Amino acid sequence: LKSHIESFDNKLYAQKDGTQFWVNLSEVLYFESVDNHTFLYTQEDVMEIKQRLYELEEILSDKDFVRISKSLIVNINKIRSLKPELNRTILVTLCNGELLYISRKYVPFVRKLLSI
Repeated sequence: LKSHIESFDNKLYAQKDGTQFWVNLSEVLYFESVDNHTFLYTQEDVMEIKQRLYELEEILSDKDFVRISKSLIVNINKIRSLKPELNRTILVTLCNGELLYISRKYVPFVRKLLSI
């Protein structure tokens, strides 16, 4: 029973095309907020979730996710590489080749968290 309950702590409820899904957090690449909607990105899909990014930060505080900009939270286990840019941002390459940026505001926190 305990493991069954804990398994729901590692899942989020999402929807796509009117169909609801349970998504394992380990499958999530990142979350993005666009025009008052929050989206969850996996290797294959983009789904909408009801939570806002600030709510996700609280839910995921003890998980492997970190806020990298005003509109993005990324799964640190899905990061392939980090490259410092001239404008003091960091270019993030995810395991699927997708590129994201860590904004200057979040760079010090991410550096400390990742010990870089």
